[in-house]
Amino acid sequence: MDRRESLKSIALGTLSAGLLLEACNPKSKKGEASGENGNGENGSGADAWAGDFEKWEEDSGRQAFEVARDKRLMEEKFFNDHEMKTIGVLADIIIPADDHSGSATDAGVPDFIEFIVKDMPDHKTPMRGGLRWLDVECLNRYDKVFTDCNQQQQLAVVDDIAYPADVKPELQQGASFFTLMRNLTASGFYSSKIGIKDIGYIGNTPTIWDGVPEDVQKQYNMVYTSKQLAECVKKEDHTKMFEFPASYQ
Repeated sequence: MDRRESLKSIALGTLSAGLLLEACNPKSKKGEASGENGNGENGSGADAWAGDFEKWEEDSGRQAFEVARDKRLMEEKFFNDHEMKTIGVLADIIIPADDHSGSATDAGVPDFIEFIVKDMPDHKTPMRGGLRWLDVECLNRYDKVFTDCNQQQQLAVVDDIAYPADVKPELQQGASFFTLMRNLTASGFYSSKIGIKDIGYIGNTPTIWDGVPEDVQKQYNMVYTSKQLAECVKKEDHTKMFEFPASYQ
């Protein structure tokens, strides 16, 4: 099993489909941390995710106060450029691009995490503290911050904190951070269009309606007219999957 599949399997092993976003909520775990406001600036790559979010808000049927709250959160910035860059590198180590799908950053995961820590402020301190821990660890090992390390150095640090059962006591803080980072990455990726396609989930996708079954028609002594069959019921479309208009996607 390669690193991508190994890290993905750990993430998915802790996150069932129904608990993806619940795993983002620190109040469901012991050791809650109180958040603090940040004044950093957002990194690059937010426009695409924000655009999708705004389109979703328009079609979601949510109440005005809910839309207003989410809009306010989208306008606020927590992570600074360096933190966002670090999050992007980590996210792509956890879920890199392959022949099957794009990477975590392709799915907009860094911007998802930026939103989640504002939506669930208890994540702010452990995320910011964890990112600082990562840089300090790299400075101690390589005299440079995580994003300035080469790939081999980055993976060496990640491998030391990625597998909780094997983590050394002195690296437990880093392991706790990476577990949170991995959970958020999996939540963001597998709730995105790219991630949903990656696992082959199609949801409750209806086939094209092919009319009332013949046995039911006979039961009620009814039969389709030629006009109805031509205009409303097309037997040749029976096995086709219904495609919603683009405006519904």
